[in-house]
Amino acid sequence: MGASPQRGRVLIIAGSDSGGGAGIQADIKTVTALGGYAATAVTAVTVQDTLGVKVVHPIPAALVEAQARAVLDDIGADAIKTGMLGDRDVVEAAARVLAGAGLPAVVDPVMISKSGAALLDPAALDAFRALMIPAATLLTPNAPEAAALTGEAVTSVEGQRRAGEALLRAGAKAVLVKGGHVPGPRVIDLLLTSAGETSFEGPRLDTRHTHGTGCTLASACAAGLAQGLGLTDAVARAVAYTAEAIARAPGFGAGAGPLDHGWILRERS
Repeated sequence: MGASPQRGRVLIIAGSDSGGGAGIQADIKTVTALGGYAATAVTAVTVQDTLGVKVVHPIPAALVEAQARAVLDDIGADAIKTGMLGDRDVVEAAARVLAGAGLPAVVDPVMISKSGAALLDPAALDAFRALMIPAATLLTPNAPEAAALTGEAVTSVEGQRRAGEALLRAGAKAVLVKGGHVPGPRVIDLLLTSAGETSFEGPRLDTRHTHGTGCTLASACAAGLAQGLGLTDAVARAVAYTAEAIARAPGFGAGAGPLDHGWILRERS
């Protein structure tokens, strides 16, 4: 997997998952496994397990912003990754942090949990479009998120392409439209930039243990950018790391279980 020798610092602005499979727990595991350093600004505390999200307790926007600024002012960062933001106030706070930091930003538009719980207030969607999409060095929507952000039907590779192009026009510097929700025997993740597109293709794994896949992939991309990898190389490493983490999922829980984030550490030992 060839982690860069530079030790990249990633500031993660996202919600907490008590089950440890998604959110900042997945983000920290991923960045650490890939050789980076993870710091966090927590946007919400959730009560959840592999069966779903039971409770969401939002953190006030001012406190989210204060956490981020404390990290940036002392430890610093080489990239920022955003996940669950929750409401308009936190979207605006995250956008201020990104604007002030001037760092590569991987923006994962976390809108709905795998169990169907809303993780972004619909009233915050316009603010997300206006503030977070233009701030994204890399935007990483899955098919339903890409459809919600653009109004395009994302049920094929061509739909992924149309949505990705629309998001580029909306201001994102690059868009990775993930194909896990798109029907077919193989999963195709489509990376679009102003210079063209790159596809990453692999077999669709027959497993229910995919909780936190999007968080993991976005954080792996952020780790790569923080370590100085080029965009395509960072995404390629992230896709390969995440696919192997899914394949090696430990099988915990009665629902959508977590991935094996630590597999790469055992390979190195």
